[in-house]
Amino acid sequence: MVSVSSDHLRQFSERIETLEAEKAEVARQIRDVYAEAKATGYDTRTMRTVIRLRQMETGRRREAEALLETYKSALGLD
Repeated sequence: MVSVSSDHLRQFSERIETLEAEKAEVARQIRDVYAEAKATGYDTRTMRTVIRLRQMETGRRREAEALLETYKSALGLD
């Protein structure tokens, strides 16, 4: 049987709860920024795509873009 320290367990639980609350606040702030961008006339769906691409490594992004172009071409979407 595993020994459980209630103090350690409580500390871990409290840290996780604090981080979850912070994560929820950051998610709310991100939603607010997207809402502001949308109100200014930006397409938030495209913005999300651009942000996702910016977060990728250059090689991975180029690979994904090339594959997308290949699929588009195969489907006659050029």
